[in-house]
Amino acid sequence: MSDSVVELKKTVKQLQSAVNEQEILSILNTLKPRHVTENILRESKVGLAVGKLRTHQSKPVSDLAKEIVKSWKTAVEREKAKASGSSASTPTTNGDSGKRPTPAATTPTTPSGANANTRTAKLDGVKGKTGDNTRDKCVELIYDALASDATAPVDSVAAKAHDIERCVWTNMGGTNAEYKAKIRSLFVNLKDKSNPGLRASIVDGSLSPERFAKMTSQEMASEERKAADKKIQEENLFKSLSAAEKQAETDAFQCSRCKQWKCVYRQQQTRSADEPMTTFVTCTVCGNRWKFS
Repeated sequence: MSDSVVELKKTVKQLQSAVNEQEILSILNTLKPRHVTENILRESKVGLAVGKLRTHQSKPVSDLAKEIVKSWKTAVEREKAKASGSSASTPTTNGDSGKRPTPAATTPTTPSGANANTRTAKLDGVKGKTGDNTRDKCVELIYDALASDATAPVDSVAAKAHDIERCVWTNMGGTNAEYKAKIRSLFVNLKDKSNPGLRASIVDGSLSPERFAKMTSQEMASEERKAADKKIQEENLFKSLSAAEKQAETDAFQCSRCKQWKCVYRQQQTRSADEPMTTFVTCTVCGNRWKFS
């Protein structure tokens, strides 16, 4: 094990035990200029550790993590392209070392127009191994989503894709309509660019294929999406209460937004009977809404 891997493993432990935003940012800033290779990322698991932070609740942390992952990914792809180009352009021993390489020898391996930073089953040479054409295509589809921004080895990601497909196939009892619908749902949520944490949790093993295969769209949603859905639900609740019963005016509550004391409120039993009622307050000046129990 190289010194770089040993050092990065220690950094990963520090990152996982960091207790506040400033500590995390300090550690990430030490990782930002580091030169890494695919082997270093795989052995040290630093790519997975930093990748998880892309969905951190702190925007500075998530932005810096995204920047680091992107730069590492670009560096790895550049090294692969360089190695591929070197081997392709090496002239054969034919007694005439002065000849220029033929155009075919310098043809890039990446298809024209393809994004060099996006991994796919086709580019990574991954094929389904179930023996069933439909299932094999679904394995490759899941791989495309999992590997789109992953730094993990091909074999590792491919194994996860096969495990997920097998769980769905088992749960649905074959390649029926329910099977295809579930695969589509998993793919759409995995492919969501705003939800890198979902992909990372599967690749690093913190979310099992068995559990993932049974998750609903709501459970798979990113934290941002869950927060937005919660806000919509609360808005709808306010509207439904407004239509259902008359609000009482009061000057007992101060609006945190405009600092006025002109509000209307209503109370509703939203939880079990032995729990206190929830009070919904609306500022009549600026329209700000809040609730408390």
